[in-house]
Amino acid sequence: MATLKAWSLILNSSLSSSSSKQRGNNVKAAAINIPNRVASISLPGLRNGGFLENMELQNCTEKQLSPVRINRNESSGPDPVVMAKLYAILEAVSDRVEMHKNIGDQRNDWNSLLLTSINSITLAAATMTGIAAISGGAPAAALKLSSTFMYVAATGMLSIVNKIQPSQLAEEQRNAVRLFKQIENQIRTIISIGNPTVVDVKEMMDKVLALDKAYPLPLLGVMLDKFPANVEPAVWWPEQRRKQNKGNNGYNGWNGKLEEEMREIINVIRTKDKEDYLRLGKKALNLNKFLAITGPVLTGLAAVCSALVGSPSHGDWAVVLGVAGGALASVVNALEHGGQVGMVFEMYRSNAGFFKMMEESIEWNLREEDLERRENGEVFEMKVGLQLGRSLSELRNLAAEAAVKGEAIDEFASKLF
Repeated sequence: MATLKAWSLILNSSLSSSSSKQRGNNVKAAAINIPNRVASISLPGLRNGGFLENMELQNCTEKQLSPVRINRNESSGPDPVVMAKLYAILEAVSDRVEMHKNIGDQRNDWNSLLLTSINSITLAAATMTGIAAISGGAPAAALKLSSTFMYVAATGMLSIVNKIQPSQLAEEQRNAVRLFKQIENQIRTIISIGNPTVVDVKEMMDKVLALDKAYPLPLLGVMLDKFPANVEPAVWWPEQRRKQNKGNNGYNGWNGKLEEEMREIINVIRTKDKEDYLRLGKKALNLNKFLAITGPVLTGLAAVCSALVGSPSHGDWAVVLGVAGGALASVVNALEHGGQVGMVFEMYRSNAGFFKMMEESIEWNLREEDLERRENGEVFEMKVGLQLGRSLSELRNLAAEAAVKGEAIDEFASKLF
């Protein structure tokens, strides 16, 4: 239509500037030529829907739609691949919770059943030894042989049980269940807050693998040493890594007063709490070693003596040691496994590990010079107070007292255990 109007204007101007005769000739020429020109110029445009207009419309449309596509990607929520990985880790952690719980119950049953069985065998063998001493003939020989076999069996069973320490194994699994539940809750928190990143996936993976290594499920090959040469805190967390810059404009809840407070808390944890649990753990380990050796020695001695009952060369000593050895072995076994000395050692070791983890966490935040990479100071202070069973005012009072008294402070950092 625009082309037709333009040609009409040209035609009118040409007609007005000509003479009447020439005007008539031009009109005839125009009447003949205009349809061809219009047809050759305007009709393709009409058939194609306006090529230039289509190009301009397409360019405008692309310019208008391109920001919308970018905004849609930015506001579409977290990366689905990251979410899928987090949910996969969450499923694995939930499965590990159930596995450790079931195996912990099983190993706790081992401790109870083996304790009862070994003590029953040992006391029965001691009784047979005493009866054999006052009997004669074939019955005495049968009783002696039976008691010897039972003492040998008790010695072998005690050696195996004292090596694996079922009560300590059960405590390891209980700790693993609690710590895996912590990881499970952390993953759920990350998902609920929204926008998790690849860094979160890496951190959760490291925590799971470190915990797997700290509390293994199998016994053969990877079982933790139940009688280590030195008592060390349990370690179930990965190495601390630098966190992302959170963009808090230089302020992250930290100040000089809070840093000094955390340094004093570290000193109290290191010199009082962690040191005390390592000392108690060493005592429990030494007691467990003594009991673990004494039990099999007594049953082995009783087995030899029960075989010598009635021998003229040994007289009454064989009977006394055969009966008394079995009785003492039952007492030692009941004290070691009934009292769960191995579990007590593991509890002290894990408590020392808890304080070591707190110590490393505080030190890492204090060493990080970029305040925006630290954990928020106010939140971190509250976490430390909760972990130690103290309110914020009690935590600050402890730090003030530690600053005055130093290592001579009598109070422990933790009020929980």
